[in-house]
Amino acid sequence: MPRKLIKDFEPNQFVDGAYAIFNAQLGQTKTGKPFLKCLLGDKSGRTPGRMWSISEELFKSLPTDGFVWIEGQTQPYQGEMQVIVQNIQPYEPTQADLAELLPCTKFDIDEMFADLSAALYTLKHPAIKALVDCYLFDDALMDRFKHAPAAMSLHHAFLGGLLEHTLQLIRLAEAVLPLYPLVNRDLVMTGLFLHDMAKCAELTWETGFGYSDDGQLVGHVARGVVWLHDKARASAEKGTVIPEPILRCLTHIILSHHGVPEFGALKIPSTPEAIAVSHIDNLDAKLHMALAAADREHLDKDAALGGHFTEKVWALETRIYRPDPTLLPERDEKSQ
Repeated sequence: MPRKLIKDFEPNQFVDGAYAIFNAQLGQTKTGKPFLKCLLGDKSGRTPGRMWSISEELFKSLPTDGFVWIEGQTQPYQGEMQVIVQNIQPYEPTQADLAELLPCTKFDIDEMFADLSAALYTLKHPAIKALVDCYLFDDALMDRFKHAPAAMSLHHAFLGGLLEHTLQLIRLAEAVLPLYPLVNRDLVMTGLFLHDMAKCAELTWETGFGYSDDGQLVGHVARGVVWLHDKARASAEKGTVIPEPILRCLTHIILSHHGVPEFGALKIPSTPEAIAVSHIDNLDAKLHMALAAADREHLDKDAALGGHFTEKVWALETRIYRPDPTLLPERDEKSQ
């Protein structure tokens, strides 16, 4: 039998096949027994997975993020479809498998890159334009930038996700910045383009999503700063020197874009432009996570599962209310 796509799961179906696994954790039941909790995914979406009886030895054999072969059964739970796993083992996917197991952007990658490039060509400051061109004309880097995910599992965790996220940030900035004319548009637009660029080195996706050695040892924030200074030197060699105040403030944007140290920022955002980049980035990431969890496109299909709330989305520290309330009946039984 062909493997069932997650988006096509129906209640109480038998599941047997290869799936991606994300954020595998070993929990404990109320009686102290270990159980597996994870997300299972394929190109069509993700769904929670639970295995209520698992040995620590079996758990240690599984990837935290990778691929597994499972046998189990779908089960409606609080408005979502989850999979109760009976058997699970690590799985090495073929190239054909990866096309089915790795999610990909729904948008045309070349069109998105053309739109992003067009927005960056509107930059005014000649040194900033020259710096950005050093990135745009680096064909090998831009090829990775077009196809990289933006994250392993939190937001835009799919092929083309980094490009899609970056373009959305540029569009948000275009809408917001006219309200704040004293914020330097060129710095914000460039900061949004560059802040996650080193995800191209931090993450791997050719055989499944993972962290490279560089990602484990250096990370995209530090590598992004190194690349920025490399490109500044390349620009100077071509005849355009990047003024030190500009280079310093762009460095600060990369160092501070995570906002606070507990989320990975090496500095607190301390310029208007750095604050703008950090908050615009956070807005898109958080809304993408919320909308992905709510999955309103399939809400009618899932209505029979019961409940309006997702499981807790740990990155958002809450469960997400799925419906658009303007589309619900005036007296909705689930809210009573």
